[in-house]
Amino acid sequence: MVERGIAVVVEDDDDVRASLTDILLQSGFAVHATTSGVEGVEAVRRHNPVVVTMDVGLPDFDGIEASRRIRTFSDAYLIIVTGRVEEADALMGFEAGADDYLTKPFRPRELRARIAAMLRRPRSLNWGDAESAPGPRPGKGHRPALQPAPTPATVPALENAREVQPTVVRCDFEHKGLTLHEGSRAVAINGEPLDLTRTQFDLLLVLMENGRLVQTKADLVRRLRNEPYSTGSYVSTGEERAVEVHLGNLRKRLGDSSRAPRWVETVRGVGYRMAP
Repeated sequence: MVERGIAVVVEDDDDVRASLTDILLQSGFAVHATTSGVEGVEAVRRHNPVVVTMDVGLPDFDGIEASRRIRTFSDAYLIIVTGRVEEADALMGFEAGADDYLTKPFRPRELRARIAAMLRRPRSLNWGDAESAPGPRPGKGHRPALQPAPTPATVPALENAREVQPTVVRCDFEHKGLTLHEGSRAVAINGEPLDLTRTQFDLLLVLMENGRLVQTKADLVRRLRNEPYSTGSYVSTGEERAVEVHLGNLRKRLGDSSRAPRWVETVRGVGYRMAP
């Protein structure tokens, strides 16, 4: 069995907690199970898990608040597992930073599939890792001019130079001062690093890759699933609504306005694209 790292389960129901623990153990995770919001947040802080499952109805504070607290220091894949089926509850979960939302009773196979889909999306890295990340790929999005790599003939001249030139952090995409480095999953505005959730980063990456080409909500959902657009797979209304929420949160993080967008533009009734 392939070891996938650590998972934290936050669930106050004994039977559900045992079931989640067994599923995650069988999937290759080392599991730390907790029964309250306080314990769950502390377990995430202590163990730095890859995956967190979060119940909403906890005995101290609810799972929405626990998710918000976790998102202040952790980029773990977070899936809310709850008996609440109302759309408003799901939207609150996404707004709190959840990556997915699964209602009880759930099928173990579905939970495994959702976790596997999340794991196919890379975790974000720190801005400081940008220099060691792969360089840009040609032919996509808005990109800055890059300095050529030194050739063997120029290396001695560089070594003998009296002044040390500042290091230039390469980025994959640039638009109106907004830069995105796909390799290091780093975003900055006018050179100032910006913290985004994994989903916000992935959505911004799709939009910057495609520039002025409109991306429908279904396109964005399938991209978050790591599916090619041509599959034609089913996209639910709830998934499209979740994309709307994530886009709204992305705009807030960017300090952007939907009425006078600097970066992300809504094409009413169609989808989203980068502003001109």
